[in-house]
Order: sequence, then C-alpha cells, then structure tokens
Amino acid sequence: MSLTVAGIPTERRDSLALADDRVRYSWADLDPVLNRAINAMGGLDFPNERRVAVFAPNSSETVLAYVAALEAGVSSAPVSYHLNEEEVAYILGLAGAGALFVGPETASVGVQAAKEAGVPLVIGWRCPDIEGVTPWEDWLAAASDAVPATNVKPRPHLHFTSGTTGKPKATETPPGYFPPADDMAAFVDILRTRATPSPGIVVGPLYHTGPLTMVRSLAGGSALVVMEHFDPEQALAIIEREKIAGSVMVPTHFQRLLALPEDVRAKYDVSSMKRLAHTGAACPPQVKRAMIDWFGPVLVEAYGGTEAGTTHAITSEEWLRKPGSVGRAAAPLETVVIGEDGKPLGPNEIGQLYVRDPSGRGIIYHGDPEKTAAAHIAPGVFTLGEMGYVDDEGYVFITDRVSDMIVSGGVNIYPAEAEQVLLQHPKVADVAIIGVPNADMGEEAKALVIPRDPANPPSADELRTFCRETLAGFKCPRSYDMVDDIGRNIMGKVNKKALRRPYWPSDRTIG
Repeated sequence: MSLTVAGIPTERRDSLALADDRVRYSWADLDPVLNRAINAMGGLDFPNERRVAVFAPNSSETVLAYVAALEAGVSSAPVSYHLNEEEVAYILGLAGAGALFVGPETASVGVQAAKEAGVPLVIGWRCPDIEGVTPWEDWLAAASDAVPATNVKPRPHLHFTSGTTGKPKATETPPGYFPPADDMAAFVDILRTRATPSPGIVVGPLYHTGPLTMVRSLAGGSALVVMEHFDPEQALAIIEREKIAGSVMVPTHFQRLLALPEDVRAKYDVSSMKRLAHTGAACPPQVKRAMIDWFGPVLVEAYGGTEAGTTHAITSEEWLRKPGSVGRAAAPLETVVIGEDGKPLGPNEIGQLYVRDPSGRGIIYHGDPEKTAAAHIAPGVFTLGEMGYVDDEGYVFITDRVSDMIVSGGVNIYPAEAEQVLLQHPKVADVAIIGVPNADMGEEAKALVIPRDPANPPSADELRTFCRETLAGFKCPRSYDMVDDIGRNIMGKVNKKALRRPYWPSDRTIG
C-alpha cells in the first residue's frame, strides 16, 4: 500500500480520493494506479538531472504525474500549457528533464519541443496515435503495482518565472512550501499536518505554485477534485456536491463567482468550506469583503512568491480589522522596510519591502547567482520587488512595485519580453508596455507605441498577430495606443510609473 493511502483510515478507503470531469477514484482504487505510476517514474533513465517536466492542462493524470514524481524522489518542472514550442524547449533544456508528460492538448507542441531540447521520452495521456508519444496507459501497465520504496529523498519542484529581461528563471520550491525531509515517509508525515482541508478543489492551473500545493496535499491524504477549466457555477456545484472544505484561488476567481446572478449564487450551499486561501495578486477590498460575507470568515490571504513561499499571511478576522493589509510576517520570517538611503525605516514609513530569513537562505534562483545576489541586501535578507509600509502592529501594506511587472489574474507578466518582440516590427519605432486597470483581472498589459511613420501606424490587430507569432498569448498586450513620446531620458530609461498614472483612479498605480 502506498504511503499516500497507508495513512487513510480503513473506513475512508472507499471514499473520494481524486476526481476530474472524466474519472473518479476512491483511495482503494487509487492505490494500485499510484503504485504503478511511482514505480514507473522511479524506473526512468535520467541522463542529466533526476527530473521530469509536466506540460498539460489540469486533469487527474496531471495530478498523478506530479504525485508519482514526488513519491519516486524525482523533481518535477511545471510548464505552462500556454507556451509555444520554442518557449517550452528553452525550459526543458534549462530543467535538464529526462522525460516530458503531455496531454492531448499539448502533445504536438510537446513532441517538437522535446526533440529540440533533446528530451528522450514523451509520455502522453488520452493522446491520439502521435509519433514520438509513449501512451501513459501503456507506460503504467508495464510497471509493477507493488508497494514502492519509501526511503527515497523527496526532491522539490523546479519552477520557472519570467525575469525582467524576459528569459525564464528557475527556482526550486522553497522550504516554506517544501519542508526538508530525509525520506518520503517523513515528508508524508509532515504533509499530513499541513494538508488542505479535505476534500479540496483545484480551480487554477497546476503549473502555478498555489494550486500545486494541493497536489502535495493529496500525497498527505487530502482528497482532491480537479477542474480542467474554471467555471464559476460548476465550481459552486462541486463545492456543494462534494462538501468541499479547502481551495486555493486568485482574486479573479472571486470576481467571477461574485459576477453570477444573485439567484444562481443562492442555489448552492458553500458552508462546507473551512479554508479558502487566496494568493497571486492583490484582492480589491470590496471583492474580499463580499466573499467573506458570502463564504464566512474562512478566507486566508497568502502573500509571497514562487521563489520565497508565503512570507506574510492574514486571516479574515485580521483583514476586517486591517483592510488592505497582506498580513504579518510568517514566522520565523521578519519584515524590514528600507529607505532610498539604504537605512531601515520605522512604522508607517514607505520604502522597499524586504524579508529577513533567519536561516540565511533567503531566495535562490537556480543556476543564476547574479540574480540571486541582486535580490538580497544582506545574507538571508531579500526583496520581492514591492514598496510598502508596516504599521504599528506589524501589518504590511503594499503601495507599489519597484519593477515594471504586471500581475494579471494572478499571472506575472514582464513587459520586457513583449517589448523586445514588438521592437522588431518594421512599423514600430519604440514601445513601452504598462499595466492598466482591468475590472476582472486586476491589471492588463497595454502597449504605448511610437510608430515609425505617424501617417501609417500599425493596427492593433497587426501588432497582436506579430507578437503572438513569438510569444504565448498571455504575455502579449491586450491593447495598443499610438503615442508621440514615451518619455525616455538621456540614459534611455522610461518612467513606467509616470506612464501608468493617467490610467489609474488614485495614487496607487498597480492592481
């Protein structure tokens, strides 16, 4: 019996363990499938790193691939299924993956990216007969369903986040999310104390850190229902039917739930929810208050980053007393605010926010010591690039970003990547991409374009098509404005905050 199922009481073995739109497993049903997946994963050849990559939309198989890698002592690299062949190949090469897992939606792109990156094996579930794809079903059937070894050391995921120059940077799951353990048995024991309340529902894409924490919760014994794509009324129906107790969402999910007609929302019982974590982007106060009024004081906001884990957190009760705050530092971390002169600031003084990690680790970018060093002002004292202040009780309030990053629907977008593409268009003389308000997503990317010939400017459709030929759609601007000037100074720098200001209703110029 696998470690995951071994901790499930006998009376729960026939209850829900994992489900999606197509399949439903009890813990008893899941055990032999998971054993085969773990044994097959552990039997792979790894010419470089002991790592696989997962490039597929949400499904039960996606979850099983991640859990199998975890329990086989294999690192997994989540890859956004929105990326194109060139982008995926770059990540595969950086990850040193020995195998790539795909779904039917990503198989063709995955096969070509794997060839380009030199990945020897592509395994796909529910795929048509595609040359170069080993069927998941055959791969599982060839493996033993014997109890896997438990003395393997768990290896953190390798996440990829775009940098200010556009090229993805790799970072391992930090200890706050992936607690160190000598073997899988000890790791699962820790997971059982941290698991999302069971059952949980996954509504966000599993290549994001937040939803991925729920996969590890499954390994700790928390049942999971996986939505391939988020539909607000379907999510409410699942919450009622399965008596869902936990989830991780971003504010855009809240906005779409609240946008349902009142009579539709009233049809569903959401009282089973015990903890509804939200992360990824700032939540508009009126949205958060409405969600608390509806679901009860079960919302917990987690502020941090993929490379840092949760650095600050705030409960519903605390937030109602301190609206707008992202909470206090999560122990043992400490908040430090630094002024322009490099000196610490006192309560209620705005400066750049830093976090002190007493362990001295801070944050680490895989294979990039320069970027790692740039994020620190002292050993273990790092920044996520935001401005703000700490009040007299230690609660942190975010006011702005140091970088030009845009957060749209919980997804980080770095303008430099699309700017570099658009500058190659023959009708573009210069361009600056900024974040502007979007009622649903918080922010969206807008391109301010200086045309080479003002009498013959490029159209928005022309630029949009050009950008999408190189980049995934979510990285491209949603709108384009033709302008005479973007304010470059003598050093070639652009004041993005000044460009953003006319589009925002207050002094705060981020979503």
